Formats: sequence, structure tokens, C-alpha cells
Amino acid sequence: MSPEQLVFWILAPISVAAAIGMVLSRNAIHSALFLVVNFVTIAVFYLVLGSPFLFVVQIAVYAGAIMVLFLFVIMLLGVDRSESLYENIRGHRVISVVLVVGVLLEIITAIRLGMGVGSTGAPGWGAVNEGGNPQALARVLFSDYFLPFEVTSILLIVAAVAAMVMTRQRLKAVPSASDASKDEEVAA
Repeated sequence: MSPEQLVFWILAPISVAAAIGMVLSRNAIHSALFLVVNFVTIAVFYLVLGSPFLFVVQIAVYAGAIMVLFLFVIMLLGVDRSESLYENIRGHRVISVVLVVGVLLEIITAIRLGMGVGSTGAPGWGAVNEGGNPQALARVLFSDYFLPFEVTSILLIVAAVAAMVMTRQRLKAVPSASDASKDEEVAA
């Protein structure tokens, strides 16, 4: 067994367990931490596959910046509230099961169609990757996908600002314990 296969067979169950833990966790902080574990294992997979640039980007952008943003928003919105387990949307579970089955069928089909690509390389791979992986990624990102990239960054900033505004309004609406004691002193 090669070292790459050993790393895969050690990290793959950890990655899958972290993903399942993220989905099934009832605590938002625990779910976010499971997501960090998943991001790190995926970054190591990139490194094993010979893509150190994607390894660094995965760690820096996703496990670092995006998760800090998620945790910041979770802390602003508060996680100590209990959530209702009552379904407000009728048929929600049925639709979810149908969508999960559809995604699984799509993954199985993609894997079956792509089995030979991993060993031979995709057609035209050399031309696309000319100059190296970072140069090819930069060329595509800053030419064809420049507008979607910038729109996504603006949406993330707007979401963070909106979360802060909503939290600030909620904090103003809820009286604190010190406000209640001041009201009692004024009444006396």
C-alpha cells in the first residue's frame, strides 16, 4: 500500500464522519467545528493529489476565513435558543428524501462515467493547465468567472453586515437586567 493510499484510508472515514456529525449536530458551534475538520481533511486530500496550491487555499480560505465568518455570525445571532422540532412546511421530509436520492443517483452516475478519467487524464488537460495550476486557475477566475467571483464576495459581505444589523436591532428590543434594575430604582 502506497503512502497516498494510507493517508486516504485514514482520512476518508474521518472526513465522512465529520460531514455526518456536521449534519446531525444540534449545536451550531459543534456543527461548525465538524465542518472545519472536514475542510482540513479535504485540504490534505488536495495535497496528496499533488495540488499544493489548492491545499493552501483550502486551509486559508475555507478552514480559515469562511469558518471565522460562520462562527462570527453564529455568535452574533446566538446559539442558546431552543429550536422548535415542528415542521412548518407540509411534505418537507418527502421532498428532502427525493432530493437526496436524486443527488445520490447523480453522484453514482458521475463516478461511473468518470472512472477512466482519473488514470488517463481528461481530454485537453495539458492545454488547460499550461503554465501550471495556479496560473490556469487565475486565468479562468479573473477572465471568465470574474463577475460571479466578485458578486459572491459582495454577497458574503452583505450577509455579514445584515447579520450584525439584525442582531443589533434584536439587542435593542430585548431589555437587559441592568435596564430592569434602573426601572425599579426610578419607580421607587
